[in-house]
Order: sequence, then C-alpha cells, then structure tokens
Amino acid sequence: MRIVYIGSVIFSAKVLEKLISMSAEIVGVITKKESNFNSDFFDLTTISNQNNIQSLYTKNINNEETINWIKSLKPDVVFCFGWSNLIKKEILEICPLGVIGYHPTLLPFNKGRHPLIWAKVLGLPYTGSSFFFMDEGADSGDILSQKKIEIDFKDDANTLYDKIINTALLQIEEFHSELKSNSYKTIPQNLNEGNNWRKRSAKDGIIDFRMNTKNIINLVRGLTHPYVGAHLVYNNLNITIWAAEKGSAQNISNLEAGKVLNIQDNSIEIKTGDSSIWLTKHEFDVFPEINSYIV
Repeated sequence: MRIVYIGSVIFSAKVLEKLISMSAEIVGVITKKESNFNSDFFDLTTISNQNNIQSLYTKNINNEETINWIKSLKPDVVFCFGWSNLIKKEILEICPLGVIGYHPTLLPFNKGRHPLIWAKVLGLPYTGSSFFFMDEGADSGDILSQKKIEIDFKDDANTLYDKIINTALLQIEEFHSELKSNSYKTIPQNLNEGNNWRKRSAKDGIIDFRMNTKNIINLVRGLTHPYVGAHLVYNNLNITIWAAEKGSAQNISNLEAGKVLNIQDNSIEIKTGDSSIWLTKHEFDVFPEINSYIV
C-alpha cells in the first residue's frame, strides 16, 4: 500500500517514525520548512532523508505543484497528520482510499482549533484520538479508528501530548493492516452532534487571579511546553508562567486576589479567588522588584 505522508509537527514525526518501523511503504513526504504558528513544529525531512524517502516542501498544500507531485507518486492513500490547512477536493480524490486525517478528540465532539489545549484548560476528564477519512468539511469525515483518553488533573500539555501519541501509535498498528487487506470499517459522524472549538487568542492565556486555583492550574498546564505558556501582566509586562501548584495558605478569605503571600527560592505564592497558588516555573527575573500585588 503506497502512502504519501503529510505533516509538520512533533506528532507527525512520531507517527511517521512508527510507520517506517512497521515497514510501511512511504513513497513521499510533504512537510514545511518553517512555521510561524506551530510551537510544536517539526521538519519531517530530517526523517525522510535518513530513510531515503523523497520529500517536498510546500507552503500551500493545495497548489498545482503539490497536487502534481502527489499524483506522480501514484499513492493508494494519503496520511495527513498535523497540518493546519484544509485539504481540497482535488487531493481528496487522487487516491483509491482517499485521505486519512487525525484529530485528538472524540469526534464529532470538540472539532476545530487547539484541541489538546482546550481539553486541558477546560478541565475535561477525557479526550480522544480519532483517525478519519477526510471530506471537504473540517474534521467531519467517517471515523476509521477512535480511542478514549483519560485526562488526569496532574497532566499538563506535555504529558497529555505523550498520551495522545502513544494511543495513536497503537491505532496505526491496527488500521494500517486493515487498510492493506481492505478489511477496515468506518463509522459515519453524526453531524447534528458535537461542537467546534474556536481559535485561541493571546487573551485566552492571561491568568486572572480572581479565578479559582484549579482553573488557573489547568490554564497553566494546558499552555505549557510544547506550547507558548500562560502569562500574567505585571508592571505592563507579559510574564510567562510554565508551572503552578496548589498553595497551602489558610485563613486568607479576607485577602484580595493577586496578593503576594510568600516567596520561597524560585516560587511565588499568590492569593486566588478561592485559595492560593504557587507559581513554580516562570519568567520573573528579579524577586526583590515584586510588589505586594500581581494583577
């Protein structure tokens, strides 16, 4: 089964390496040379070159050059895992099996942008790993493989990313052989169900200490590496916060949110809407300059 592989993030790289280890027939790799918006960007040519697989850089997956390049390879299927642009009809119709995409939620729920971040920031108890046949919609095609993934409160973006990768690699093993033998089954999505997550903005990453501690921790953990980090505004500067833990302060209900309660080593304890929180990894440079309040 001849596969053209499209991707440009760390997830794309891990799945490509898995397919190569399975001796899957990857006949071409399409990737990007750089990205201005994917904080987990990965140039797949570092993998394709090592494995003597021809590759193509493109800025527009739907342009004539890219389409002709895919056609020239005569693939049976296209795998598109980790690409931020919609695939248009001309590519969708090139291969006998079509184009298989990926979305890390339980489709049809939580389609759209930033699915891993939103799942953690919103404090959801679980998410999913869904491979599906692409159509002209966004995350709306028939599902090929789907698994549920538990989200622990202690998870952050990095550990949740790893859970998603590990689950997806197991799914790849299952459905790759099913595609080769034409024994796969699909489940149509009920498009009357579900929802679409919007694109995040910088404002969505601002810590407001009037929030409760649990919500702030979820925000910080959802935006930590490999993403951009949550931030607070201090002295008109955006200060990135990479890790936070629940505080232990007691009898502070009469104190204002944002009040600095304690500074120990490299950590700062701050009053929140319901208790307190320790900022344990951050980009404050000089502790003596921290005033009594962070708002």
